[in-house]
Amino acid sequence: MQAKKTFYQLPLSGILAMVIVSCTTIDPYTGEERTRRAVQYGALGAVVCGLIGAGESGQRARNAAAGCGAIGAGVGAYMDAQEAELREQLAGTGVSVRRNGEQLELVMPGNVTFPTNQYTVRPEFTTVLDSVAEVLYKFTDTRLQVIGHTDSTGSADYNYSLSDRRATSVSNYLASQGIEQNRLITQGVGPDQPIASNDSPEGRALNRRVELHIIASGA
Repeated sequence: MQAKKTFYQLPLSGILAMVIVSCTTIDPYTGEERTRRAVQYGALGAVVCGLIGAGESGQRARNAAAGCGAIGAGVGAYMDAQEAELREQLAGTGVSVRRNGEQLELVMPGNVTFPTNQYTVRPEFTTVLDSVAEVLYKFTDTRLQVIGHTDSTGSADYNYSLSDRRATSVSNYLASQGIEQNRLITQGVGPDQPIASNDSPEGRALNRRVELHIIASGA
């Protein structure tokens, strides 16, 4: 009887086929199955690097395979995986996830994140930030820009100070959950970057927010 081959004994072409098949998705518009382009072009590199890590054991092997896989699959696939995890973790929290090229943007509404005119994170929101930190901790090849925004009511100095303190509060909390400080950049821009009109209460509410921009290192 022929011995059953292990994963690492399979032909490279067979492993590559397995990787590509496992990375197919369903197009939400056509209902057709498709493979992400980044995966198509990067799967071979990911498999080869994974095999290099196979000589190690335990956690070192998994780390080698994961790190090499990210390199092989490219920035697009790396950010795809991170986006999928963030969307899953943040569903129903009030935090939106936007994709802007190879950059991810988390938008945290001010009324969800902070009490009115304060910069201390709401206790009930810390569980949301815990979920964010959990994902960011896995995907270490990213830089994180935390940007505070306000509406245009009140003095400019007050708004700049409040937006900076709110961004710093979010950044400090992420750091307290194990995110390295050298990955975090904090900025308060006050009312300078509105996403809606400040002429209505609804518009001003949208403008009061903290955004977390997740950028692939080297991008």
